[in-house]
Amino acid sequence: MLYVRGRSVAWVPPLLLLVTIAVIDYHTTGEFRIVSWIVLVPGIAAAICGVWGTAVFAALSIVTFTTVDNAWPHEFQTGLPDFILVAVGGVLATLACTVRVRGERRALHMRNVADTVRRTVLRPLPPFWGGLEHAGVYLAADAGARVGGDFYDIQPGPYGTRVLVGDVQGKGLGAVETAAALLGTFREAGFHEPELAVVAERLEERMLRHRGYTAALGRAEGDRFATAVLLGFPADRPATAGPRPVRSHAWRPGTAGPGTAGPGTAGPGTVEAVVFGHEPPLAVGPGGVRPLPVTGGLPLGLRELDPAPVRVYRLPLAADETLLVVTDGVTEARDAAGTFYPLAEDVARAVAQDARTVEPARLAVVVRDGTLRHSGGRLDDDTTVFAVRRTGGPRANTSKGEVH
Repeated sequence: MLYVRGRSVAWVPPLLLLVTIAVIDYHTTGEFRIVSWIVLVPGIAAAICGVWGTAVFAALSIVTFTTVDNAWPHEFQTGLPDFILVAVGGVLATLACTVRVRGERRALHMRNVADTVRRTVLRPLPPFWGGLEHAGVYLAADAGARVGGDFYDIQPGPYGTRVLVGDVQGKGLGAVETAAALLGTFREAGFHEPELAVVAERLEERMLRHRGYTAALGRAEGDRFATAVLLGFPADRPATAGPRPVRSHAWRPGTAGPGTAGPGTAGPGTVEAVVFGHEPPLAVGPGGVRPLPVTGGLPLGLRELDPAPVRVYRLPLAADETLLVVTDGVTEARDAAGTFYPLAEDVARAVAQDARTVEPARLAVVVRDGTLRHSGGRLDDDTTVFAVRRTGGPRANTSKGEVH
């Protein structure tokens, strides 16, 4: 509001007030003088102008006061007391403006730091990356923090493209630090490891090591853990390639649940999934919405409660289906009556109204808007919406010498 065509007009309000007070005082009777109100001018300038602008208006106020007051006969002049009031008001306004500007600069610096942290944890991703089309929405519960414990990333590699979406338990910088540690491990293991189960094991190990590190520093963060969904989109393999052994479970339509998959069944029409105590992804297609039939394992960091091997699920995924993964900021969003947000029903209704909703960008916006509408804009937890599907195009940057 204080800029017109890129130029600041913050000086206009105090200048108009200065002129208005001077004109009104000049045209009133001697019994009703308002020239001392000119002390308001530097006060308003202090709120919207810079330090030098405020100092200029403080000086103009003194000059205008002296000129207008001396234009009256001696018996109607307000005299020295009001002159002192205007002068002291200008000095105090300039000092107050100095404090305000320093605070704004500090706040801007902290915002830049927060933005740098956010770009480190949630690095910008090309819209088409590693043969996947994706869209992500992140809303921090603390708008001032701009980043929290939710995280997501995509890592292309020679064995396919891996996707990680998760939520670190707790809030604050400790949660952000944990998310950064997990993402660093994912970017390395997701590129170099042939099997998704090994990537999952590396994430678990990293979580335990990070907890040991924070404990050695004497930071009382308790038994911090993280829920997550790890997805693998296998690379297209030549028909002559031998089977690739995977410790996995598969599900086929018409069966009661996951079973043991035979080797070599991975391909363009499948997706591999590991769930660490997280809500299972939703497969959203023109025909409707279905949850992937995977049972959630324990969150990262709680493996000692169940030392069984990591379970990798290999599931069919149609070419026109988009996988939707959300954190508990979405699933636990409540309205005024305490009702949870009906995610699957809302998405199914949107797809029925417009089949283009299955596109990742549209789907992420639908879920974001639905969550904010349902909760009345009040977010009690960090909120992440991530939608991803295959593009069928060539993969980007998957040569075995690069890590992105």
